[in-house]
Amino acid sequence: MAEKVLVAMSGGVDSSVAALLLKEQGYQVVGAHMKLWDYVDVGGDIYKDGRCCTIDSITDCRLVCDSIDAPFYVLNMSEHFRDTVINDFISEYNKGRTPNPCVRCNSEVKWNSFLRKAKELGCDYIATGHYAKIEKLENNHRYTVRKGNDGSRDQSYVLWGVSQEALSKTLMPLG
Repeated sequence: MAEKVLVAMSGGVDSSVAALLLKEQGYQVVGAHMKLWDYVDVGGDIYKDGRCCTIDSITDCRLVCDSIDAPFYVLNMSEHFRDTVINDFISEYNKGRTPNPCVRCNSEVKWNSFLRKAKELGCDYIATGHYAKIEKLENNHRYTVRKGNDGSRDQSYVLWGVSQEALSKTLMPLG
C-alpha cells in the first residue's frame, strides 16, 4: 500500500503543485487547509484578491483535491491562531519589537495541527508547498532546514522553529 501524506494546502499554486507531485510519485494524498479567521468577525470578504486563508482559498483547495481524487479536510484553527499568533503579534508590536507571525504560526500552530490531523487519518507524513529542504544529519541524526532550490523563492527562514518531530515527518516536494 502507498504511503499516505497529508498536504497542507493554502489554495495557492505552490501547495497545489506539491499535492500533484506527491500524487504522481505514488503517495496517497489527503488535502487539508487551516481556516485561520472567523470571516464574520473580520468583515466577511475583506480577505480576497489572491491572499491566502480566505473563503475562496478553501474552494480552490477543494477543487484541486477533487481533480486529483484526494479527500479534503478543513481544520478550524481560528481561535488557536488568534490566541497564539495574532495576540502575540500585537503584544510584541506594542513593546516596540517586530515579530514574524509566519514563524510563530509555523512553529506553534501549523505543523502541530497538521501532524495531529495526519496521525488521526493514518498518514505517514505531512507536506507543504514551501521552497525549502529538510535534511537528516548523519552525525547526530537531527533534522535541519536548508535553503530551497530557488534562492529567489527560499522560505527556509520561516521554518527555523519547527520541531524535530515535525521535520522528521515533513516532505517538501518543491525543494
